[in-house]
Amino acid sequence: MKKTFQLFLCLCLMQNVVVAQEKIQHIEPLNWWVGMKNPALQLLVHGKNMTEFTPHINYKGVTIKKVNKVENPNYLFIDLLIAPETVAGNVKIVFKNSKKESFTYNYQLLKRQSKSAERIGFNSSDVMYMITPDRFANGNPLNDNVPLFKDSLNRKNLTGRHGGDIEGIIQHLDYIQNLGMTALWINPLVENNQPKTSYHGYAITNFSKIDARFGTNEDYVRLSKEAKKHGIKLVMDMVLNHCGSEHWWMKDFPAKDWVNFQDSPKVIYSSHRRESLHDPYAAQYDITSHSDGWFDSTMPDLNQRNPFMATYLIQNSIWWVEYADLGGIRMDTWPYPDKNFMSVWSKRMGEEYPNFNIVGEEWSLNPSIVSAWQKGKVNKNGYVSYLRSLMDFPTNAALIEALNTDEKVWNQGLVRLYQTIANDFVYANPNDLVIFPDNHDMSRFFTQLHEDYNKFKNGMVFLLTTRGIPQIYYGTEILMTNPKSDEHGEIRSDMPGGWDGDKKNVFTNTNMSTAETNAKNFVSTLLKWRKNTPVIHSGKLKHFAPENGFYVQFRYNDKQKIMIILNKNNEAKTLDMGKFKEIIQPTFQAKDILNNQTIEVNNSLNIAPNSPMILEITEK
Repeated sequence: MKKTFQLFLCLCLMQNVVVAQEKIQHIEPLNWWVGMKNPALQLLVHGKNMTEFTPHINYKGVTIKKVNKVENPNYLFIDLLIAPETVAGNVKIVFKNSKKESFTYNYQLLKRQSKSAERIGFNSSDVMYMITPDRFANGNPLNDNVPLFKDSLNRKNLTGRHGGDIEGIIQHLDYIQNLGMTALWINPLVENNQPKTSYHGYAITNFSKIDARFGTNEDYVRLSKEAKKHGIKLVMDMVLNHCGSEHWWMKDFPAKDWVNFQDSPKVIYSSHRRESLHDPYAAQYDITSHSDGWFDSTMPDLNQRNPFMATYLIQNSIWWVEYADLGGIRMDTWPYPDKNFMSVWSKRMGEEYPNFNIVGEEWSLNPSIVSAWQKGKVNKNGYVSYLRSLMDFPTNAALIEALNTDEKVWNQGLVRLYQTIANDFVYANPNDLVIFPDNHDMSRFFTQLHEDYNKFKNGMVFLLTTRGIPQIYYGTEILMTNPKSDEHGEIRSDMPGGWDGDKKNVFTNTNMSTAETNAKNFVSTLLKWRKNTPVIHSGKLKHFAPENGFYVQFRYNDKQKIMIILNKNNEAKTLDMGKFKEIIQPTFQAKDILNNQTIEVNNSLNIAPNSPMILEITEK
């Protein structure tokens, strides 16, 4: 009799689980943690006629503060309060209706990792390696095509999926570490179940799930752990502005204002007039046209003014940091979501993780526009941001122009770079800016430099010695190009050696050209030296206006001085040391980092054509 009763209970429990799984189609966040600084948690619960049910919880330390219903009866938003002393475990949420029907959902509360809140995000001691995962390495061919995913493998198609995945990145962490990289920014890995062009990852169809063609959530956690073993911080590429047109909620909106222009018969595109957000004379029409318009026809614009949407996005970001033990976030299209929401979001992230870092993408060439978003900046319009880092597009553009234009023409050449760096007074902290030669949205650095290796060397020396946090796109270290076009699919070409059968292999140095090998060794030498040179991370910067094809910067502190010389001269020239007497004596001994030799400098320095220099100075 006892066994029969136990079997009956077991069957009832199994039936209850099945009912719960059938009834609840989505519940997010997928789980949570005890001991978070903010004790509040809002659960998004989605299922057929969920508003007919009332949730109940009997778990010590967890209380339901409010059950929110919206116009769509398939959604409940449950406000929970998790007391600090709550013990981790399975929280049984019992849903009951007036018909005495009920089902139970087991919601998991986990214990946080030790010192999770104290994690150190990427900073100026790091160099980020940026990867478009579909194009880096195919470590698991079994996930190239997955049932129910519409965009299948087609490596011949520039906009198709090529098969790169998380396993491919894990297999080549040694390569990334040996280059000298200490952080890893990967374009979005979350689900993009779009009919086409899904490889880039920015049209998200599930914010809490890794795309099956890249791997699983567990694979992503494994990547984070393995990266940490290699001394590499994992930086997640996130999107708050939009989702993909095939996101599950697009077929069953929670509210009438879940996305902007939700009921419009045609797509209303963003005007992309980001300046309007800071313009003291801006018309509200221009502000709304920019912020509320869709980024693309396949990327509906999320309405962060909806409080449930806002909470969902904040919690999802915190969830990924905690779940995957992240070392940073790169936020896509920073100025496109509601700007007041972005202030709240960045503040909440900073409250939960005070030493964490987030870099925002503001693709503006005007330092005044970029600086307005940085934490600590006092804006005339009163806007307060809590974002530490921004992508330094002004310096990127100035660097390309400085290297490509003629030094003999007034106000061209290296002076353009000098003038841009001189604008650093508009930033609250220029050392937190992320500087870069190229990225996934622009032509390759070597292509922009017209495949001139001398320009490449000058550019890389500048980027890895000046203020800021450097980021390098995969393949830049081997002079990858996009000679045919600036189509994104060509810019994001496959890393040689990432696929079985590749004739050229950067990871094993097979069939690499002399130029490619030299470039990789040059970049790696710079990276490894930078990694072990703290004055480059946090030292002061002094620069001298360019003259005669030379642009000189110094990084210095009380213990060390580094002299960096960018040199665009096509013939050997002498650099007079008298100009720099306010920071160094004209006679000194130095280690030439790029040539690994010690040199004596007496009042002047003879410099070979087109040869940048990095000198570790020992003053006499």
